[in-house]
Amino acid sequence: MFIFVAGAGATWAAGLFLSKTTDSLDRRLGLGDALGGLILLAIAGTLPELAIVASASLAGNLSLAVGNLIGGIAIQTLVLVVLDFAAGRERPLSYLVGSLIPVLEALLVIICLATVLGGAALPSSTSIGGAVSPTSVAVVLFWLGGLWVVNRVRKHSDWKIEMPGSRPGRRSVREDHPEEPRPYAKRSTALVATVFGVASAITLAAGVTLQSSGNELAGRMGIQGAVFGATVLAAATALPEISSGIAAVRLGDHQLAMGDIFGGNSFQLTLFLLADILAGTPVIVAAQGSDVWLGAAGLLMTGIAGAAVIARPQRTFLRLGIDSIGLIVVYAAVVALLPRVS
Repeated sequence: MFIFVAGAGATWAAGLFLSKTTDSLDRRLGLGDALGGLILLAIAGTLPELAIVASASLAGNLSLAVGNLIGGIAIQTLVLVVLDFAAGRERPLSYLVGSLIPVLEALLVIICLATVLGGAALPSSTSIGGAVSPTSVAVVLFWLGGLWVVNRVRKHSDWKIEMPGSRPGRRSVREDHPEEPRPYAKRSTALVATVFGVASAITLAAGVTLQSSGNELAGRMGIQGAVFGATVLAAATALPEISSGIAAVRLGDHQLAMGDIFGGNSFQLTLFLLADILAGTPVIVAAQGSDVWLGAAGLLMTGIAGAAVIARPQRTFLRLGIDSIGLIVVYAAVVALLPRVS
C-alpha cells in the first residue's frame, strides 16, 4: 500500500515539473507548430499511462493494460467535475468554454474509443503480422488525422461563433498571460530540457512502480486487475491532470483546461499499438465485460461533456453545472453495477 501511494505521489510531483517544462520548451521551440511537435507534447502528457501499459504488456498482464487504457477514459473525464468546481459558482465550466474546439476533441475521443471497443469483438487470429490488432493501427491513424484537423481549425477556422458571457481564455499556452508565473523564463533551454528529462524518468519509474505494486494490491483486495486498473490506478495517474487543469481554470483558460482532458484521452488510446508490439499479440482481445462496460461509460460521459459545451447550461448547483452532476451520476451508476458485469 505504501509503495503504491508513494508511486502516486511521485507521479503527481513529477507531473507538475513535466507540465511546466513542457510548456516552457513549447514556447521556446515552437513544438506545437508541427505535427511531430504535437505528438511529442502528447507523449509527454501521458507518460504515467505509457509506463504502466508498457510494464504491464511486457509482464504479460494484459488485463491490467486494457483496463487502464479503456477504463481510464471515464475517470479522466470525471476530472472535468473537479475543474467545474474550481471554475466557481457563477457559471459552469461548459458555459465559460466559449469554443467548439473542445467539441471536436471530444468527438475524436469518441471515434478512437469506439474503434478500440470494436476491436474487442475480433478474434485474436485477426491481426497484422500476428502481433498487432488492425484496430490498434486504425486508432493511431484516426488520432493523427484528428490531431491535424483540430490543429488546423485552431489556427484557421472557417466559421465564427458567438457565445455571450463565455471566457475561453488563451487558445495556446504559448500566448502570454499577465498572471501566469513562468518559473523557467530566465533559465537556459539546456537546464529546462534537463529538468524535463529528469521529470520524465521519474514519471516513467513511478508508472512502473504503480503497475507492479497495484497488481499486488489488487490481489490482496480481491479486485480484478482490469477493474483495479480502470478505477484506482487510473485515478492515481490522473493526479497531474487535476493539478494542471485547476491551474488553467484559475488563469481563466477554460478552453485549454477542457481540451487538455479530451486531448490526453484520445492519445491514451493510441497506446494500444505500443501494447500490442510489446506483448507480441493483440492486447484488446484480453478485454473483459468490465472493460466494455467502462468503455461505454467513457463514450457516454465524453458525449455529455461535449454536448454541454454546445448547450451551455447557465445555472450551477453546489458550484457544479448540470452536466457535471450528470457525469457524477453516470460514473456512480457504472461503478455500482460493475460487480454485476461478467
